[in-house]
Amino acid sequence: MFGLYLHIPYCAAKCRYCDFYSAACRGGVPDAYVDALCREMDRFSPCGSTPLRPDTLYFGGGTPSLLTPAQTARLIDAAGPVPGAEITLEANPETVSPQTLAAYRQAGVNRISFGVQSASDVQLARLGRRHTAAQSRLALQWAREAGFENVSGDVMLALPGYTLDEMNATLELLAEGGCTHISSYLLKIEPNTVFGRKPPENLPDDDAAADFYLAAVERLAQLGYAQYEISNFARPGFEGRHNRNYWECGDYLGLGPTAHSCMGGRRFYTPAGTAAFCRTPADYTDDGTCTAEDFVMLQLRLTSGLSLARLRREWGVEWDAKKRAFAARLCQNGLARLEGDVFSLTPRGMLVQNSILVELL
Repeated sequence: MFGLYLHIPYCAAKCRYCDFYSAACRGGVPDAYVDALCREMDRFSPCGSTPLRPDTLYFGGGTPSLLTPAQTARLIDAAGPVPGAEITLEANPETVSPQTLAAYRQAGVNRISFGVQSASDVQLARLGRRHTAAQSRLALQWAREAGFENVSGDVMLALPGYTLDEMNATLELLAEGGCTHISSYLLKIEPNTVFGRKPPENLPDDDAAADFYLAAVERLAQLGYAQYEISNFARPGFEGRHNRNYWECGDYLGLGPTAHSCMGGRRFYTPAGTAAFCRTPADYTDDGTCTAEDFVMLQLRLTSGLSLARLRREWGVEWDAKKRAFAARLCQNGLARLEGDVFSLTPRGMLVQNSILVELL
């Protein structure tokens, strides 16, 4: 597997919780930025302008739906994905129309991911989102009408003043809207954000947030979405292939400011700054090599778990008696499972994954 990530770091406005790198943009994505992405693809192509031929192509952001369909088609053509590749575009509900969605589909996008977050308009305004629940419903309807059979929706849990009613209404909005995949995240207050500088009132405490997470796992299962990763749920056959490649330690190339890559076991990234990225070829920063610790951390995000035989075979790491005893204790307390040589975390275990990793690593 080879995945290609194209970062589109432009937003009409910054959400109050967001700490991803982005730049203000009111007139769409500049053509100069699209030119720069094509230039970088050319630098990494096997023979000059030969396409990269990724198995998955992901437009992330920022707000990738600020790209015009023509810009999107140009980037897909430059990448040259293999037949049957998964091609995902992240979109904000207020930025799309029936016409643009049909044009994205015509350009080659076959998976669309909407940042819905909540079915409460009051909550959306509090978060700094620019859409309403009604716009989310329309966007999902238009996506189906445009021919998208693979549709993902993002949900944010444990928001200020959060209730089970809000959670259930949001999950049902996505399910009724035809989502085949749902990403469900707990709100995290990051320092360099509006919420970080002035935290909102009525935030659920850690125990309440954990309860919302476990309730979401249960409700999504009832709606037909199986959990396959800490924050990701899908109907059968609709697991996200691009992110799955990250968690399986596959090769991926990320292009654009702050995008990260791992190729042949080497990690590198592009520094922030859209102006510099547009002006000159990117100066990639080395970020070390993939390690056995990375492999363990990523595999334990997945419900399929960590194969101890694979850990031993590919990384030369054998769990000692202390680690095995710790794993057994987790299983006894309902935080993990050990089936044969495959160790995996339960939803309760995933809530404390970082603490578990401290012991295992």
